[in-house]
Amino acid sequence: MTTSAAIAAYWDAAASGFDDEPDHGLRAPETRAAWARLLASWLPQAPADVLDVGCGTGSLSHLLAEAGHRVTGVDLAPRMVEQAKAKLAAAGLPGRFLVGDAAAPPTGEERFDVLLSRHLVWTLPDPYAALAEWAGRLRPGGTLVLIEGRWREAGQAGVPYVAGAETLPWHHGITAEDLAAAVRPLMTRVRIETLSDHAALWGGAVADERYALIAHA
Repeated sequence: MTTSAAIAAYWDAAASGFDDEPDHGLRAPETRAAWARLLASWLPQAPADVLDVGCGTGSLSHLLAEAGHRVTGVDLAPRMVEQAKAKLAAAGLPGRFLVGDAAAPPTGEERFDVLLSRHLVWTLPDPYAALAEWAGRLRPGGTLVLIEGRWREAGQAGVPYVAGAETLPWHHGITAEDLAAAVRPLMTRVRIETLSDHAALWGGAVADERYALIAHA
């Protein structure tokens, strides 16, 4: 099995319980509200065209569509995409969801006002190539939002990630300083917002580094 297929299989298997994590399912009103406020502060006024790469079960896509944005979500795991489609359909919200590699989204020549990614770069075999690809998917003046951190290996507790995960360049996450250094050659006005001390975002206090990087094309 290729690394890409193994990663897709892992997240397919995780899909059924993915939303049980407070910051994945956003089921608690205070958690949903906290994320909605942050997204509103980072994104342009609606409606904007937003590409949510590594969209998972579509929780952030749901908030974006609810705010009036036009959302396209991409995920490598078909079961994640199925859940994202169902989540927005159940809420009566529009959204387009595609199965594909988040590092090279299958959206052709289409360009977006915003590209959003959350907790994804640690899974990428070539994160530098992905960042360059994402920058190229933005319209002039577009916004890149990367919600990331520096943590121990992610994924379901007690379930090992794919074989060879330790060879992934950023498999423990990446510090804000290092991610900013990787993005600056591609974008302008790069800034960091610290998120570690916002317990409402995570369903409780966290001890690792979590942040958002916001940059403009």
